[in-house]
Amino acid sequence: MKYRLLGNTGVWVSEISLGAMTFGGENHPVYGSLGALGREDADRMVAAALDAGVNLIDTADVYSDGESEELLGHALRRRRDDVVLATKVHAPTGPGPNDAGWSRLHVMQALDASLRRLGTDHIDLYQLHNFDPLTPFEEVLAALDDAVRQGKVRYIGCSNLAAWQVSRALGVSAARNLNRFVSVQAYYSLVGRDAERDLVPMAQAEGVGLLVWSPLAGGFLTGKVKREGASTEVGRRNTDGHIDFPPVDRERGHDVVDVLRAVAARHGVSVSRTAVAWLLAQPAVTSVTVGARKIEQLTDNIGASGLVLTEQDLADLDEVSKLPPAYPNWIQAAFASARQPNG
Repeated sequence: MKYRLLGNTGVWVSEISLGAMTFGGENHPVYGSLGALGREDADRMVAAALDAGVNLIDTADVYSDGESEELLGHALRRRRDDVVLATKVHAPTGPGPNDAGWSRLHVMQALDASLRRLGTDHIDLYQLHNFDPLTPFEEVLAALDDAVRQGKVRYIGCSNLAAWQVSRALGVSAARNLNRFVSVQAYYSLVGRDAERDLVPMAQAEGVGLLVWSPLAGGFLTGKVKREGASTEVGRRNTDGHIDFPPVDRERGHDVVDVLRAVAARHGVSVSRTAVAWLLAQPAVTSVTVGARKIEQLTDNIGASGLVLTEQDLADLDEVSKLPPAYPNWIQAAFASARQPNG
């Protein structure tokens, strides 16, 4: 396993991290289809990840209504100090009007509940799970800063925020001398490269770590989703289109998978491993979070840490998957040479 620095923290995290969304939820209407791993399976999954060198594990208070945190806490009971433990807050955790969002009231209550479920006295990386348009950054960052000063949280981060929102939050932290986001967790894959337009350059410019979720696009990039459309379920996606998360342009996506298969064949590895290895070759990426139902899936994805794609591999995959530049990126690129005296 290889390790990368988490933003400017000086903390080393494994470039492959374990996502615990598949833990729990056997009878849950949403999470039941994502894995529904029980205690024994979750224990084995965590042990296998740690034994392979993974030291970053991510969950959220909303996953399986908190059961994911409970199972993860149990699995880490003897190895808590071996991991950088990350969880998230924002999504509804109850029926009340204040059981969601970024308010100090909810964040403090949710943090204490997560600590109880995880069976720990601190969370290493506490992340805002999504944007709350009702709560200003000044409010939530002050609450998170208090949590750090109380020793309940080591670092703070965010997930699913736009680049301008992260930048605004960093500005508020700087102006008010509050703890700043050290990472942003974002969807990024060969069939979902939107992050490259603004999030990736922002992360590089601000020294913020980029943590990737759904690197296989909900199972689409396993290579098991066929053009002809069988009805086999694959992770968060089935091939008849009833599950489409994250959304994928299927025609374009199948073209990407065709090239992925060719690159994977050159190295004698799986399509999934190749898709993860491509992400690890991208600038700004700190760690790629993988979730699994079976140990074999986890082991295969972890193997991406040792897979080095050639320049030709990367060029082939870039060509079939790249997005057209969006405004103002394209006009800035068009005039960039004007600042190069020898360009």
